[in-house]
Amino acid sequence: MADEGNIISDLDLGNGDDSAPAAGIISQYIKDLSVENPNAPEAFSWQEQPQIDVQFNIGARAIEGEVHEVELKITCSSRTSLGVAFAVELSYCALIGMRNLEEGQAHAFLFAEAPRILFPYARRIVSDAVRDAGFAPLMLEPIDFNGLYVQQLQAQQQQAESGMGEPVGNA
Repeated sequence: MADEGNIISDLDLGNGDDSAPAAGIISQYIKDLSVENPNAPEAFSWQEQPQIDVQFNIGARAIEGEVHEVELKITCSSRTSLGVAFAVELSYCALIGMRNLEEGQAHAFLFAEAPRILFPYARRIVSDAVRDAGFAPLMLEPIDFNGLYVQQLQAQQQQAESGMGEPVGNA
């Protein structure tokens, strides 16, 4: 009778077969966060419209076996002719577990899908960091990581086809 309300059960969905492809996020974390406000308090009174520069970089590396680390690096700065108002550098990472994926699928997950999943969290951290530095929150626009990934693949393919992909210095 006590087991009637138990919501935990052995669904045995895979019949113990561990050969199905699987990928997912194990954990997320801030690896590095730097916030600079080099011209405070003068920067708070600047009237000139700032130039906002935002740069992204995605990296991935194998950790051990089926575990990889994906790093979404975001660098933002606000500048005027008077100087830098703020600069934020964030390295937001995730441990990714992948099993039984083809190389192409694994690469796509690491460089397109995982950054897509991480971005909303990294976006909030950047926004909060800029706000906490005394400025209006910086709301980064959504990014189509899958589209960028496809563009990168197409550019690499075109470069390889045109012969530009060969190393310099080969005779």
